Amino acid sequence: MVSRSDDRVLMGCRVFYLVGQLSLGGLERQLFNLLQVIDRSRYKPAVVVWRHSHGDHYNQAISDLGIPVVALPSNLSGSAKLQKLRDMVSVVRPEVLHSYSSFTNFAAWWAARGTGIVPIGSSRSSFWYERQKYGRVLGRLSGRWPSAQVYNSFSSEQEARQSWTIFRPRRIYVITNGVDLDLYSAQPNPEQGYILAVGRLSAKKRWDRLIRVVAFLASKGLSQEVVHAGSGPLQDELEAMARSLHVDHLIRFLGDRHDLPTLLGGAAFLVHTSEIEGCPNVVLEAMACGRAVVATDAGDIPYLVEDGKTGFVVPQKDEGMLADRIEALLRDHELCRRMGNAGRKKAEQAFGFDRLRAETFAVYRAEGWRDSANF
Repeated sequence: MVSRSDDRVLMGCRVFYLVGQLSLGGLERQLFNLLQVIDRSRYKPAVVVWRHSHGDHYNQAISDLGIPVVALPSNLSGSAKLQKLRDMVSVVRPEVLHSYSSFTNFAAWWAARGTGIVPIGSSRSSFWYERQKYGRVLGRLSGRWPSAQVYNSFSSEQEARQSWTIFRPRRIYVITNGVDLDLYSAQPNPEQGYILAVGRLSAKKRWDRLIRVVAFLASKGLSQEVVHAGSGPLQDELEAMARSLHVDHLIRFLGDRHDLPTLLGGAAFLVHTSEIEGCPNVVLEAMACGRAVVATDAGDIPYLVEDGKTGFVVPQKDEGMLADRIEALLRDHELCRRMGNAGRKKAEQAFGFDRLRAETFAVYRAEGWRDSANF
């Protein structure tokens, strides 16, 4: 059963958010964004973490909002955690159990089964990528249950609807990510800004493309500093690649950073080279700061970036076009400024938190949730 201390902390909570972890990642940031703007006194949210780590970035940030963060014991097996979660849900009886990571979708469905609690799942990246990432069994189960799932990209929704598999949700809602328009405020373009790249140093982000383009442009006499924020398993390999192409003096790997608005303020524009995406936060944040974006056509990037207006969208395998588009912005400061201003306008129209909050709770109501509070 749920411990007495957890029992006291969670009693009265109406909406549970179940998440795999609370590290410095995109889905965790979106959960924090949502929790900032919902009516916490009315909905009394709580966060349950499947794989807790005391060093995870958003543990403290969410707690500081006055929201309980409860971790499932790390010494339990997967099946024991499932039972622990179900016991917790049976005692506290939240009205909605929203899995905010696809990894925990099946656990949320199983914990809510037969209780009358509304279970909601999530997909935060490519439909097929998440199926493969979580394995043959869990990938299928979490792709199918809960029956209602929120996708953060239209591209992933299309993948699911066009697939022949039965292991997909019956009802799919699309809610694209939101951005804090006050934190990521419009900033004037610097006269001599660097190229900014932000993201995990992993295979799917394809930072090798950017390093090759930097080397190509340098061979043409166009040497420009690139600043990268983020960490990951390929850092040593990418640093070695930069050295082998003799551009290590042009590329700075900063590691994980918490001052992204400041980094964007010093950037001329953002470059994003991923091959697998959902709705990438950094693209929204760059646009909100008034920065042009050069990005590959992964995930929802073609929906977010208006090619030729707020930036450039490049086919993934066309590194020649990627180099051309980067060169165009490096040589035309006015074009950078104009695209950045257009990006800020789009962010104000489409990426705000009010939309994120309203669309999320519209899904809960569409799935049968009735707001029982008398306000």
